[in-house]
Amino acid sequence: MKKLLVVIFIVYIGLLVCGSVFAIGERTISLGGAETWISTENRTGITETKDVRPHPVLLLTSVPNGNLLPLKESSLDLSISFNERDTRLFSDSTNRYRVTTHENVSTAGIPYARGGQGAALFGSAGAVTVVPQNSNALFAPGNRIDDFTVEFWMYPLNLENGEKILTWLTPVSGSTQRIQCISSRNRLHWSFINFFASASEIQVTSFINIEFSGNTPVIPKKWSHHLIRFDSQTGMIEYLVDGVSEAIVYATKTGRENIEVYTPIAQEGGFFTLGESFKGFLDEFKIYNECAQRSVMQKFPVYGGRMETRAIDLGNNASSVMKIDVKGGRTSITAASNTSVSGISAQAGTIRSSSVNFVSVINEFRENGNFIFSDDSQLNFYIRAGFNPYSMNASPWIRFTPGEEIFDIGGRYVQIAVDFYPSSDGEVSPYLEGIQVVYRPAEMPLPPRSLIAVAVDGGVNLRWRHSANINTAQADTSGYLIYYSAVRDELFGKDALLGSSPIDAGMTNSIFIDGLKNGTLYYFRVAGYNRITGESINIGEFSAEATARPLSGL
Repeated sequence: MKKLLVVIFIVYIGLLVCGSVFAIGERTISLGGAETWISTENRTGITETKDVRPHPVLLLTSVPNGNLLPLKESSLDLSISFNERDTRLFSDSTNRYRVTTHENVSTAGIPYARGGQGAALFGSAGAVTVVPQNSNALFAPGNRIDDFTVEFWMYPLNLENGEKILTWLTPVSGSTQRIQCISSRNRLHWSFINFFASASEIQVTSFINIEFSGNTPVIPKKWSHHLIRFDSQTGMIEYLVDGVSEAIVYATKTGRENIEVYTPIAQEGGFFTLGESFKGFLDEFKIYNECAQRSVMQKFPVYGGRMETRAIDLGNNASSVMKIDVKGGRTSITAASNTSVSGISAQAGTIRSSSVNFVSVINEFRENGNFIFSDDSQLNFYIRAGFNPYSMNASPWIRFTPGEEIFDIGGRYVQIAVDFYPSSDGEVSPYLEGIQVVYRPAEMPLPPRSLIAVAVDGGVNLRWRHSANINTAQADTSGYLIYYSAVRDELFGKDALLGSSPIDAGMTNSIFIDGLKNGTLYYFRVAGYNRITGESINIGEFSAEATARPLSGL
């Protein structure tokens, strides 16, 4: 029994030693994960969120408006993104409207949002109220409105009959001016009451009422884009769902194209309510003072996005990259089977419920390998290396596969780039959680020993003992660099006849530094180096410091 224990102990020690020897010299630099993504230098079409994994991840920036050309930023009248983590901070980015949010309205983060950083969640009585607050607002009291576009994204839970998604309400001449968008038989029904008025009357007394519904059912538990556009030249009002025309009517007495077009006029005291009796998400509610063209709706741009890290310092010129480990995946919102919404709340952008969870997030997680997914979303990885962080562009990008051994990539600095591409339908983004660069730093020459500085008239004699080389874990020394200065810790003097610091002394262990100023105290250190390729050298640690003051007459 004792012999068996001894054998087991010897085998254990042997394995431990072998494992240690295998790992000798390898080091790791972590990017992302718990280290965050502060190391990224360039991001194009890439955003960061904490809502997908335990640590922040990078993923594609959504394009909430699809391709709504030729709408311009200057035509934007109202924009509520619902990106804020606190619903009390929901606001109109144009500052033309005042936004107030009921306490029953919640917020959700990126995985649940259609665009930007968040979406508004409506699950019980409560709404977002929007009131014009200055005369620049399109819906300011008394404004005669020409062209306009209203758009928003919605993710309904069940879309029961009578759910109110949007309402504009104001009293007018003892009656009511109202725009309303409600659900009816799984479609959205629009009504414009006392809103389109005769343009030929100075004192408006003649209105026409317009109502219409979409043709295609709105699918519960799926994002859809809804857009109303009005052309004041023709009187056309068109309703589009996901960029497809659902209804066309005309703001004329006949309901068809006519010479006289009735145009909208906003009355005193009007305000919008969003999600008043709606169950689900709303996102990116916007109004423009322009008639939009047809749109192509896709959550993420087909051209994807790109992230590049800063130049990562591996310590010395002869460092070599062994492999790069990556954590990532893909993420998108999907419906769950339970459809109740009681007790829903949101904290830090994540939907939480004491009784239900009516939506969930696809999170296909991977470590290393090929980051190409079944829906054609993917991540592509590239690396380049160099000796100078400011000239990295001179080095070509080389593609690599995470987790696989990397050959012939080395230098003082490396840089990593990742290309992000969405799924084929543009609805799913891949994400990047963390990168680990596994590298082997060059073996550094040991510092020379016993540095002695002896002052003479106008100079200093230096001598030292050679660095230990063979039979050590350190690299052999090819020569020595002499660092000097009249200021401690700067070590970049310029007085010596041999030149500015550092001076290459070659493979010697003594040197005379001539041309120094008498009466000045000089500081010296020596470092060994070994040559890599061409002019590139790998510099080791400094020796202990030595001082000397040249004096006349010595």
